[in-house]
Amino acid sequence: MRIKRLVLLGTGLIGGSFALALKRAKCVDYVVGVGRNPANLARALELNVIDEASGDAATAVAGADLVLLSTPVGQMGGLLQQIAPYLPTHCIVSDAGSTKQDVSALYQQYLPQHLSRCVPGHPIAGSELSGAAAAQYGLYEGRRVVLTPLPESGPESVALLRTLWQACGAEVFEMSALEHDGVFSAVSHVPHLLAFSYMNALLDRHNAPLCLDFAATGFKDFTRIAASHPDMWRDITLANKSAILHDLKANAAQLAALIECIESQNAQGLTEQIVRASTARNQWGRKSR
Repeated sequence: MRIKRLVLLGTGLIGGSFALALKRAKCVDYVVGVGRNPANLARALELNVIDEASGDAATAVAGADLVLLSTPVGQMGGLLQQIAPYLPTHCIVSDAGSTKQDVSALYQQYLPQHLSRCVPGHPIAGSELSGAAAAQYGLYEGRRVVLTPLPESGPESVALLRTLWQACGAEVFEMSALEHDGVFSAVSHVPHLLAFSYMNALLDRHNAPLCLDFAATGFKDFTRIAASHPDMWRDITLANKSAILHDLKANAAQLAALIECIESQNAQGLTEQIVRASTARNQWGRKSR
């Protein structure tokens, strides 16, 4: 499957890596990168992530065969509204948003006549780095991509997206937007929020600089994702509010139980909590290798 003109609405790690992988697989002829940061677009051109830079989403999508929205989810509604009058009828539109119910609703709102060509998606890959300079050819190799097709999504549109992500080296799955948001609240969104919260609690200590000076491997592993993009994670949190609040409250209940064990010197209860978590983590670690 070959795409003549790919337009990235958002030219950073996710969109840039998608473009690089498709270029290497010879699945795309020409890539247009759209963004609000001229320096980032210039860097994307320099690194051959894109072939053309644009600051105007509406004009960029003229003649596009595929549009990928790879911005924070909070920006996607405005972009869909901008491009709606200019999309070619054959053009497929997808996204890389980390939440899917809200993005699916945006497609319904802004592209009601184009829904057969709309396929929401979420590549399960990334890092704490951002921008075009972070884009890499192999980001999606061996990783998973979830597609959450709309009821109106055409089978041929879904098949094209599946083929392109597979050309990037990814394993492609399908699920509903509702199921997606519940799963990724638990395994992605809430872990990020806990890392942010933990870092802020440490920064509130009177001796925070000394603590950071002595922090080592365990701290580094636990807090790595706290370095993630603030705008993106703000938007994800607000977009997936219901599932995230449910999981945060469950985590708060676990912390309360842990505090109770410590306060009451309940060695047996403390041991049981640690063993349960440690056993499950070790089993998952062996399975995921």
